[in-house]
Amino acid sequence: MYPFSYPSYQDCTLCPRMCHADRRISTGFCGCSAALYAARAALHMWEEPCISGSRGSGTVFFSGCTLRCCFCQNFQLSHHGLGKELSIHKLAEIFLSLQEQGAHNLNLVTPTQFLPHILEALALARPRLTIPVVYNCGGYERLETIHALKGYVDIYLPDLKYFSTSLSEKYSQAPDYFQAASEAILQMIQQIGPLVLEEGSGLMKRGVIIRHMVLPGAKEDSIQLLRWMKSSLPENGYLISLLSQYTPFYQSKTHREINRRITTYEYQKVVDEAIRLGLNQGYMQEKSSAKEEYTPSFCYEGLDD
Repeated sequence: MYPFSYPSYQDCTLCPRMCHADRRISTGFCGCSAALYAARAALHMWEEPCISGSRGSGTVFFSGCTLRCCFCQNFQLSHHGLGKELSIHKLAEIFLSLQEQGAHNLNLVTPTQFLPHILEALALARPRLTIPVVYNCGGYERLETIHALKGYVDIYLPDLKYFSTSLSEKYSQAPDYFQAASEAILQMIQQIGPLVLEEGSGLMKRGVIIRHMVLPGAKEDSIQLLRWMKSSLPENGYLISLLSQYTPFYQSKTHREINRRITTYEYQKVVDEAIRLGLNQGYMQEKSSAKEEYTPSFCYEGLDD
């Protein structure tokens, strides 16, 4: 196993922030201690069709986050630390329970801050776990993290949020976001290899889906990201998912320019550029997707004994 073991929480370097917190006695930048917390484990129908399928994706929403997105729709978890403490054995049982419920895959949502726990839980569950494992993250990862996940993860589902340093610093407190995410996503694609979709159902068995959510007033930044993807990533090595679901959440109101939903014009300009570039393998959203009802309630579903 990769040498991310429990002592790593003593001098935490799990994410690009490298905060070196001793999470046994205090929290890291992610807001997490050395104890594992999650807020929900249930079938989820609102991922991309090749992930959710007809029965749903078996999602586990972890507490905390390595980013500080002011518009986070899961802010109760990422900013406020909502969650229930779980043991490694309990987490492994939850993984297998989701499989028994008919989940098409096991979907780990915002997992990086608990990587040591998760790797051990996956190792415990592995003898009976037969569905693909999805690593659903903000894209802000260290290359060492991606290397650690080799052999454990079948599908990467990262965000690619920003090209601009100023935007990533302003909205997510991460001026190095693009540098870290671009390198990590390229490594994900190289590690996973060609896309594998199940014949007939279209369910993804192996591959990378890159999500990008268009932000209000930032369509040019989105277009720069698309051009980088076209010039820098392997052709046919990933699917793209262009999201129109931005909804002002949490502290969006502190930035007047993003305290609104995006316009049809803004989103269509980004879609048009993707098509012009030939980035037409993947998904786009209807504008009706920008609704708060798509955010699940976090009431510890699936976590209780």
